[in-house]
This record gives sequence, structure tokens and C-alpha cells, in this order.
Amino acid sequence: MASSGSMEDLTAALESSCSTQTAASAENGPGISKKAAQKAAKKAERLQNRQAAAATAATAKEEDDPLGHNYGDLPLEDVQSKGISGRIWTKVSELDAALKERNVLIRGRAQSARGKGKIAFLIVREQGYTVQCVATVSESVSKGLVKYVTGLSKESIVDVEGVVSKPDVEIASTTQQVEIQVRKVYCVSKAASVLPLNLEDAARSERDLEKAEKEEGVQYVRVGQDTRLNNRVLDLRTPANQAIFRIQSYVSMLFRQYLLSEDFVEIHTPKLMAGASEGGSAVFKLDYKGQSACLAQSPQLHKQMAICADFGRVFEIGPVFRAEDSFTHRHLCEFTGLDLEMEIKEHYFEVLDLLGELFVSIFDGLNAKCKKELQAINQQYPFEPLQYLRKTLLLTFPEGVQMLKDAGVEVDPFGDLNTESERRLGQLVKEKYNTDFYVLHRYPLAVRPFYTMPAVDDNRYSNSFDVFIRGEEIISGAQRVHDPDLLVKRAGDCGIDVKTLTAYIDSFRWGTVPHGGAGVGLERVVMLFCALNNIRKSSLFPRDPQRLAP
Repeated sequence: MASSGSMEDLTAALESSCSTQTAASAENGPGISKKAAQKAAKKAERLQNRQAAAATAATAKEEDDPLGHNYGDLPLEDVQSKGISGRIWTKVSELDAALKERNVLIRGRAQSARGKGKIAFLIVREQGYTVQCVATVSESVSKGLVKYVTGLSKESIVDVEGVVSKPDVEIASTTQQVEIQVRKVYCVSKAASVLPLNLEDAARSERDLEKAEKEEGVQYVRVGQDTRLNNRVLDLRTPANQAIFRIQSYVSMLFRQYLLSEDFVEIHTPKLMAGASEGGSAVFKLDYKGQSACLAQSPQLHKQMAICADFGRVFEIGPVFRAEDSFTHRHLCEFTGLDLEMEIKEHYFEVLDLLGELFVSIFDGLNAKCKKELQAINQQYPFEPLQYLRKTLLLTFPEGVQMLKDAGVEVDPFGDLNTESERRLGQLVKEKYNTDFYVLHRYPLAVRPFYTMPAVDDNRYSNSFDVFIRGEEIISGAQRVHDPDLLVKRAGDCGIDVKTLTAYIDSFRWGTVPHGGAGVGLERVVMLFCALNNIRKSSLFPRDPQRLAP
């Protein structure tokens, strides 16, 4: 049987080899020759085989161990719902000094395991929270259990039963400031002994990597974006990623709660369409039982039809598809849209007022309810808290153009703003108004969709708007054209076949109220609120022009 020391040496060697390969294969890492890669692969395979054999030996029960029933791999039948034992599992996040001297049962991942002789340390992680479990040889704990704990492979699912204790010193390596004195350990699901990426590497910040290299002369692995996304299930286990998608969940929840409180009705519109909902060629086309169809670019047409059907105020949270070849940090081919549409009594500012109050409510909610999550993100991806006003700033498009012109940036007064112009305007707005969140409205009509209402005083402009966070667009919206004749003309002017929009246009021939609305990109909101540098970080399983898996 391998000793604890040999297991640790072998694990370290294997991780070093695996990390070297990961670094070489990452898109931002150094390249290696084919011969060197083959040599490294063979070495890793030999190490993997040795570790697997050592782990098997370490986790095997000693035949003569009278306490052998207190540890081991659970048979599959034990977790096939064969019965209800009445046992109660405690969440790792709930472990604190109030449970001192209490017997608890927890389930989580074996984040790390080390030991030698008569003692072993196991850090168990459950959804971002960690606790140290200590197994010490005693009357109730055999040496076989200690060896078993030491041999557990990282990321395996384990059940640990023991007594909570409170050490006199701070535990720097875990979130919970108590320990569990282990009595029983069972492996519920064993992870492979070699993983495609090391979670410790994936969780390091750029700041920590640079500090280690400069001050300690240590060069850790930088896990590249493709490596992360190719192994997304592992990557999502890092503290920052756990936090990002909990914040995303809160954004959706706060969006829904606020709109429900304002008498909105949640709807669910079809994603299979006969024609393009936004115009242009950026649509995914498909065959629908012999008919030409496409995936919805937005719920735009159907949420307007819901207004025509007298629902008054509607919203939807659902997928949006854009077949754009946009290889940027902020574009996806599929994203989650937060859409709303509402009746307008007099002016499209009614929509803007609601949007301003909605997002101030969302930002306040995130800052109040997601402090731990924001802290976890900040540790790996440092950022400045979002600055926003209680009353959202409104600027006209001509005012924005003039601010850019005064700063030496020339833009077409009747064209759209490009990414760099938007960012520069965001900087100018921040300097002048001390806000990262603002609205730019009254866009030129030529750059807006066919269903956008022209401005009453100058038809070169429109009753439309974009909303920005940190100089990047998160929302696009407008007052809609509700006059059927004008709608047909606008569709024709934009090159859209009105025959594919017959049901939509007919909705307005039967009488409808003036209305407007907006579409919000959920992933962009999260990305920009947390100042992440790429939207793929805020998309659970991103779909871009080059990625269709996992």
C-alpha cells in the first residue's frame, strides 16, 4: 500500500504535468512542439496509471479493520432511492460555532485531501462554501479511514459525518470557521484521478498570477478561455463563477418581481417564426414541415400583438437568437432576453421612467442581497462598484454626438455609434455626471428597426432609445408604430417582405393603443454590472459563431 507521503508526491507530480499541458494548450499560453507534446502526454499517462493504482490501494479497506464499515465507496444501490433513512444533511454554508460539539452529516466535493501517519485533512466544498474535516486515528477512527481520506481524488462527492469543533485560530483555507472531527467518510461518486483543468488554477486572479511571478518567482498556469469553455462544468465550480450565475439569477428575479408589482403580465411567445422579427439577414433559417421558417430574433412582434390583445403591460424572459458573425467580447448567437412592452398614454418617456426605476431597483437589490457573491467575483475579477443616479440621466442622441465632438471624436450625426464611440461617450458621461448608467434617446430613424415610431417634429429622428452601463449598450427600445399603413411602409423601406408579417400587421388593423417597450440582454447586464471583460463569462454555456458545445 502506498504511503501518504508517496501519494502526495505523486499527486503533485501529476498536477504539475497536467498543468504544463493545460498551459501549452491554452490559447494565451506558450506553444510546444508535436514531439514534446507526445512526450508530455506519455509521461502524464504513466503518472495517471500510477496514481490510479496508488489511489485504489489507498482507498481499499483493510480486511481486518474492525471499523471498516465507517468508510469506503458507497455501492450504487445505496443511492438508487431504495429507501428513506430519515438522516438529515447539514449545508456546509450553515456550519458555524453555534453547532459546536454537535454531530453533523454533510455532502460535498473533496476539494483537497492530504495526510500522513495518523492524521488526514479533507476540505469539503458545497456550492462555493468550504469546511475542513480532520480525521485522526483514535478508538472510533481507524488508520484505514485516514488512509482512505488521503487517497480520495479531487472533486469526488463525499458524505462526511462527524462532530463540529471550533479551533482557537482562524482557518485561512476555508469559508467556514469551524472544523468537523471525522467519524465516518463515504465516497458517493468518484471523480477521475486526472481532470482536464485544475480548479485552483482556474480560480486565480490575474493579480495573484502576476504577484506570484514577480515576488515569488512562481509561474502558475493561466487557464485560457477555450480550455474553460471546453470543460465548462468544471470551470463553473470556481467561487467566481458560482457567484456570477447566482447574481444572474437575482437579476431575472428582481426584473420579474418589479414588473409584477407594476401590473405587468408575464407571457411566453413562440421562437419559431415565419419571418424575421428584426429585419436583416442575421436569422437562423430552418425547414418547418416544408415551410421556410427561422428562429426568433426577439419576441418583438408577439409582445406587441399581446398589447393589441388588451393585456396592457407584458414582459417575457426567454431565449433570443441572432445569426451574426460578431466575433466580439459582447455578442452571442443565443442569449437570454428580458423584454417588456406597455401601453403609452402620451409620451415614450413613460417607458423610460419605468426602465429607470426598474434598473435602480435591480442595482439596489444586487448590492443589498448579493454582497458575498460580489465579493467572490471581486477576488478573481477586481472591479469598481457601479455608479448610478437615483433619477436616471437622459441625454438626446444629438447631445451625445455633441459631447463626442467637443472631445475631438467625429461621428455621423445621422448614423449609429460604433463600439469605441459608445465607450468614449460613457467615459465623458461618467466624468460629467458621475454615473455609469444612462439613457441615450431620439436616435436617427435610419438606424432603427422598421417598427420604430418616427419623431413627430423631425422624421429624420425617432422615438427610440438605448440604455448603457459603463459605456456599453444593454437595452434597446422605442415607441412602436401602431398605424398599419405606416407599418407596411416602414417594413418595405427596410427591405422586409410584408407577406411574412400578415398576422402581425393585421393586429393593428383591428385597433390598438399606442405602446412602446424595450429588450434587455441578461448576460450583458451581468457582465457590465460586474465589469467582466467578456460576455462568455456571464453565459452559462455560450453560443457564439464558433461554439455549439458543450
